[in-house]
Parts: sequence; C-alpha cells; structure tokens
Amino acid sequence: MKPGSPEKYDYEYARNGTCNIFAAVEPKAGKHHIQVTDHRKREDFAKFMRWLILTRYKSAKKVNIVLDNLNTHFVESFEETFPSEIVEKIMNKTKFVYTLKHASWLNMAEIRKD
Repeated sequence: MKPGSPEKYDYEYARNGTCNIFAAVEPKAGKHHIQVTDHRKREDFAKFMRWLILTRYKSAKKVNIVLDNLNTHFVESFEETFPSEIVEKIMNKTKFVYTLKHASWLNMAEIRKD
C-alpha cells in the first residue's frame, strides 16, 4: 500500500478436500442419477456402472453411455474389479459412445428439466 493508493486485497483459496461426482443422465426422461465418491478410481467407476446397468436399467436390452476418454472409462476398469461373468453381463448390455477429444458430455449432465 502506498500513500494515496487504495488498499488492495487478494482472494486466498483454501482447498478443503476433493470428491468425485458420477452423473448419469437420461435426457428425454429428465432423469439424473448421481453418486458422490471419495475417489475417481477405476473401481469406483466400475461399481457405479454396474449399479446403473444391472440394477437401474436391468430391463433394458442396451444402454448407450456417453463418456469422455478418461483413463477409467474403459472395459479394463470392469475387468480389474469384477469376475468375468459380471463383466460379460455389463458389456453385453452396454454401448460406449466416446466424445471427441475436445467435446464434452457435461451439457447433458448440467441441464435439468424441473
């Protein structure tokens, strides 16, 4: 601060931890399925997808999943987490649709019809 100059303040950001949010959206039905986890590890992704595919959409023949190319969003996450029978069940009902490198699925997750 100098004489004749106003005092200046700067914002100090204090991080209080992190978490992960999985968001599955069924746009035409206006449904959002949200799960918060402490991490975004392969196992976390695989467990969320198992619930989504085999529980929430158990009667669906095929579920299209729009994903970005994060390193957890691949079949290896299921193979590392579940026995092969569960992996096969999940993969037989799932079609992964990957976004382009600079595209985003976030618009679908952030838009809500209330």
